[in-house]
Amino acid sequence: MAVGEYLFALYMSSIDAIVMTLLKAYKIGMVKGFWVFPFSFIMYGFQAIVFYWGLSLSSMTILNILWNIISNIVVSLIGIYFFGETLNTIQWIGIVLSLTGMTLLGIHNGDADTTKKDE
Repeated sequence: MAVGEYLFALYMSSIDAIVMTLLKAYKIGMVKGFWVFPFSFIMYGFQAIVFYWGLSLSSMTILNILWNIISNIVVSLIGIYFFGETLNTIQWIGIVLSLTGMTLLGIHNGDADTTKKDE
């Protein structure tokens, strides 16, 4: 798997982490201001553009799965370490399985990156 796929997925996940952290902080009163929602909408809109650019490096399937896995793990860790949220054993197993899935995606041979095209 190309490093570029991971970089695009990591970049999109970073946007997720920033916006979700900001929204959580706003919800519990750590952050105040009208700017939170417009900023969040703009960031998520920009995320669609980044995803579009990333499609030149990877298939939609692989890029989306990587983005979701990385985002879920990063946002979960932020929730645990910054907001004191907890996970039970089954949920931790889910995170480990997500990491395993990302590893398996990383060792694919590249043949699955083809796109159906109309002839």
